[in-house]
Amino acid sequence: MNLPSNSPLLLTLTRTKKLPKRTLGVLSSGDAKLRLYTLEDTVRDGPKIAGSTAIPAGTYEVCITYSPRFKRPLPLLIDVPGFEYVRIHSGNTERDTEGCILVGLTQDDEGVYNAKTAELELVAYLRDKPDVYIQII
Repeated sequence: MNLPSNSPLLLTLTRTKKLPKRTLGVLSSGDAKLRLYTLEDTVRDGPKIAGSTAIPAGTYEVCITYSPRFKRPLPLLIDVPGFEYVRIHSGNTERDTEGCILVGLTQDDEGVYNAKTAELELVAYLRDKPDVYIQII
């Protein structure tokens, strides 16, 4: 996907460690005002396993919408091939995600932590920003 020339914000999720049950990374903003740790399901080269596979690398539009499942506004990734309702939300381990991206303030090989605070920080940062995209590498 090519970004529009007037896109004011690009988030970058850099996958830093691929483990058998989870993928760890760092989510940062181009303006250096945001840096959070991430946890996703396993990156798979083969067929998708529902609820246990990370989304494909690529660039996706992000918008804040109300999540009926989580009962609060959360970032939603738009048009992820083979996936629906991919959110960025709080959680600690791969048991807390079904293809979504979890965020935390700290991280080790088992998970991300201070996740609720990280989610609140992310939502506050993205609120009222038009044309937000995330690049996953």
